[in-house]
Amino acid sequence: MEVSKEIVIPAPLRNGDRVAIVSPASKIAPELIDAAVGQLGREGFEPVVMPHAKGECGSFSASAEARVADLRKALEDESIKGVLCSRGGYGAVHLLDELDRLPETMFHKWLIGFSDITALHALWRRKGVASLHAAMAKHIGRGAGCFACYEKEIGILRGGEAGFSCDAHKFNFNGSAGGRLVGGNLAVLGGLIGTRFDDIEPGCVLFLEDIAEPIYKVERILWQLRLRGVFDRLGGLLIGQFTEYRPSADHASVEEMMERFFRPYSFPRAYGLPMGHIEENAPLLLGATAHLEVADNGVSCGFEL
Repeated sequence: MEVSKEIVIPAPLRNGDRVAIVSPASKIAPELIDAAVGQLGREGFEPVVMPHAKGECGSFSASAEARVADLRKALEDESIKGVLCSRGGYGAVHLLDELDRLPETMFHKWLIGFSDITALHALWRRKGVASLHAAMAKHIGRGAGCFACYEKEIGILRGGEAGFSCDAHKFNFNGSAGGRLVGGNLAVLGGLIGTRFDDIEPGCVLFLEDIAEPIYKVERILWQLRLRGVFDRLGGLLIGQFTEYRPSADHASVEEMMERFFRPYSFPRAYGLPMGHIEENAPLLLGATAHLEVADNGVSCGFEL
């Protein structure tokens, strides 16, 4: 983990701006990219499908070298103002070492994605640039998800309000926190612990979500963070959706396990937030300074832009 640096918020997207579509990890059905191209066009943007975005190389869209080349090309092109990932899956970590060699100024454009794209969000923050944890081409193309969430995503990209509010949850722990919002997919974050892309800094607000991870594996990664001292200096915690798992002999749910796990800590915690591998995947502005309020009547989070 490195000392925090000032974060740049990418310039708002305008009509006519070019948005690259990349596949930095797993392969995707080409027709989903074609559908996303149409939707972006209707929003007034000019989609640019990178050469290997529709490709196939085993389970990946292309070789690691080709995926790096696509993203590098999108970053080097000053006319491209945003980078929309097609999907997650696995493989974004392959790109980090090479892309980290590029100058920080190349990253001053929007990165949009979630899940395995958590690795690239960590790279963007390392370069001092905020990014958007939000629906990808896969979801935009098939018309999946919450329309209000999609509108919010486009609104943030255009320079709109990024804050959110949610109902109270029985496991919430009340309090206030202000700090850099970091995080994403827990399994991906666990793989970055102890590397130069580990950006869970003291005083930050940490967001976590995951899919198809057994409860014991989630707990094991939490213990890894705990033993590293992360939770001793955390500002606040946002817990999104943990989906597609089964109850265990020890815990009825991930949230129930987490509630027990975090009892020794006094930082504010918000559970059950509508972010993650769900239809209602609300966008989050990673890297920005968040102001979190958890109270009996609900949760609110605003951002300094």
